[in-house]
Amino acid sequence: MIDNSLYKGALLILLAELFLVFSGMVIKQITGELPTELIVFMRNLFGLMLLMPWLLRNGRKAIRTSLLRFHFMRAAVGVTAMGCLYYSWGHLPLAQAALLKQTAPFFMPLIALYWLGERISWLSKLSIIVGFVGVYVVLNPHQGSLNLAVIIAVAGAMLGALAKVTIRRMVGTESPQRIVFYFAFFSALLSAIPALLVWQTPTTPQFGWLLLLAVTSTIAQLLLSKGYSYAPAGQLGPFTYGSVVFAALFGWWIWAESLGWNTWIGMVLITLAGLMAMWKTREGKRG
Repeated sequence: MIDNSLYKGALLILLAELFLVFSGMVIKQITGELPTELIVFMRNLFGLMLLMPWLLRNGRKAIRTSLLRFHFMRAAVGVTAMGCLYYSWGHLPLAQAALLKQTAPFFMPLIALYWLGERISWLSKLSIIVGFVGVYVVLNPHQGSLNLAVIIAVAGAMLGALAKVTIRRMVGTESPQRIVFYFAFFSALLSAIPALLVWQTPTTPQFGWLLLLAVTSTIAQLLLSKGYSYAPAGQLGPFTYGSVVFAALFGWWIWAESLGWNTWIGMVLITLAGLMAMWKTREGKRG
């Protein structure tokens, strides 16, 4: 029997990853013109503005919380991860940046083990080892020098994993809308500080690019949320690697980007490790 829900969810996830790559393309386009700190701030400011109608409609009771410290922590970690991600989009080939973003699942079990006391299965341990071998191959330290942008991308993935574990700590009492609001609110405040230090007023075309970034990022988040409502995350997770394929195609088509042999091998290892982690999730839910 055909599971239409899975197909719908998979299609939405692929579309979400496509719009995420569109966001990366916008960042790559304007990185040479605007500082990363300013791009991050404007993205968060626009995100907060998009949530204002929801807040006005639901009132202060919608954001009443006893976990303000965790919201602040999630925003502080998340906005730093966003800065790392945006830097990698602007300074690495699109496919490589998209690939390294996918290493976040390898950090999550380790963080959850030490913070939440969650056990790590043997398959998760194996996927983590394979994933980190893939990262090592992408780094290719035998060349004699390490690519700073790659290190920043991996650091961003690690911080992104910490942010997701923080969300897991809050989901028992906090609604998704409240979590999103506080992330946008604190992220806008925190990202304003470094943005002011390097401030330059965007030109009209640059403002248009920043608005496009906010739109594509928001659409990606909405499509992700809708996609995961159709099927379990463990079944849809492998489709998130579609961003690597889209990024490789657009990077080659628009910027004539090519990837070294080490990146291709690392891509295979990281994708394999991600699929192993997702397979473990499906088996866990089945049991």
